[in-house]
Amino acid sequence: MSARAGALRRFIGRRRTQVRSEGAVTPLQREMEVAPVDIAPNDPILAYFQTASGAVELESLHLESPARDALLEAGVRIVVPLITQGELVGLLNLGPRLSEQEYSADDRKLLDALAGQAAPAVRVAQLVRQPESQARERERVEQELRVAQLIQQQFLPRELPDLHGWHVAAYYRPAREVGGDFYDFIELPGGRIGIVVGDVTDKGVPAALVMATTHSLLRAEAPRLVEPSKVLERVNDLLVNDMPPKMFVTCLYVVLDPAAGTLRFANAGHNLPYVGAEGETLELMARGMPLGLLPDMTYEEKAATLAPGTSLLLHSDGLAEAHNPEGDMFGFPRLMGIVGSGGAGEALIDNCLKSLDSFVGASWDQEDDITLVTVQRYGSGVNRPPAAETDGSRVLTQFELPSEPGNERRAFALVTESVQELGLPDDQLEKLKTAVAEATMNAIEHGNHNDPRIPVGITASVENQDLVVRITDEGGSDILSHRESPDLEAKLEGRQNPRGWGLFLIESMVDEMDVTSDGTTRTVELIFHLKGDGHGR
Repeated sequence: MSARAGALRRFIGRRRTQVRSEGAVTPLQREMEVAPVDIAPNDPILAYFQTASGAVELESLHLESPARDALLEAGVRIVVPLITQGELVGLLNLGPRLSEQEYSADDRKLLDALAGQAAPAVRVAQLVRQPESQARERERVEQELRVAQLIQQQFLPRELPDLHGWHVAAYYRPAREVGGDFYDFIELPGGRIGIVVGDVTDKGVPAALVMATTHSLLRAEAPRLVEPSKVLERVNDLLVNDMPPKMFVTCLYVVLDPAAGTLRFANAGHNLPYVGAEGETLELMARGMPLGLLPDMTYEEKAATLAPGTSLLLHSDGLAEAHNPEGDMFGFPRLMGIVGSGGAGEALIDNCLKSLDSFVGASWDQEDDITLVTVQRYGSGVNRPPAAETDGSRVLTQFELPSEPGNERRAFALVTESVQELGLPDDQLEKLKTAVAEATMNAIEHGNHNDPRIPVGITASVENQDLVVRITDEGGSDILSHRESPDLEAKLEGRQNPRGWGLFLIESMVDEMDVTSDGTTRTVELIFHLKGDGHGR
């Protein structure tokens, strides 16, 4: 019976009524439009009609039923249930007779006979119309999905941020039934950048519209408020009054300071971000309710530092909550293991997707959108993507190190490792180590003033017949070109800076040395001839 309730909700169409005019010999008739009557699936009158043996007179029916009252108000006096194969498929409704007489026993017998013939015909008509209705519904859903996809694609970032010392990568794969995933990068004051990953409950156009609204509010409020907790509080207050029923938004908002390597973040019920480094995975946890659920919410704000060589993964639940054919879930522990096993940027994303494909199999029907955003900090021996080879030039290694005392040892170790293939003589290799260590120490101390937020960039390459090592800092001016030759007696008497032996030592270790500056950055270029008799001076 409940399966047919929807078909019985709107069945009152027209009823004929007699209009009398004084002096008229023949009654004139006109048709009067009657508003449709809705019958709720739980209305007791449906159960009564299901078991009725014939025509039902509504005025004599004593039943607490909103539908009965609405039918009487619409002018219905007699209802004949249409039942076929034990199923209620429709109702035949009659108003007062035009003769204003009561319905006789013969009338009722005629109506019962008519109902017995009409019910099967009505059921056949319903079955014929059902495929047409289903086809129209499929077309409507497909059109809605196309509209939702257009809305969602419009708000995805067109380009990724280019941050000195950092690498950002992102991936988005929509499900067949478009959800409400979104991600964004927002420029903030002071060179900081806001990173957003969110997910709207529900699917289709409603979710896409809520996503677009949330995206716009975040972009409007983030540059003004900056602090992640304040931004989420403000956006929640703006969303809560207009949020559709049973919908909300989970959202993770991170503010990255590229110079300091620090993160500040707040979480509105979204998946926890992961930090992976040296075989371990850490969760960054902050508490907060999803956006749009309750007014006047507060959000916990936390801070973290991304050390050189670490990667941050922000993700939606489309990956971790994917299921294989046996019904097993991919799971967050599995995802954490991938993050901790190494890889960064596009490589980390590829590892996640390869593991997912292996888990779900080829016949997998994607259940939800998948969004992955990775942020990697270079340095501490983590090579940047190798530069392209040019004519006569080949990059051996390229990396950055924080400007901290002691990192000069890390610098010469990485450079030494990268030149093993060149087969340098032992004496030249020792001179290379000394020159790189002294130049890096000078860049850390004098160029970047021991500020760990400012990296020292180091590149080693083979150019024609030379090994060229470039050490870059942000000293700006060319202090090496204004040095004076060290004098032991002058240094002992205080007439010359006691430092300065390192600069003289660098020159004596290399075949050539060059120093350039663009006013902001300074580069020391160390050149070792790979052929001939050049072994340092």
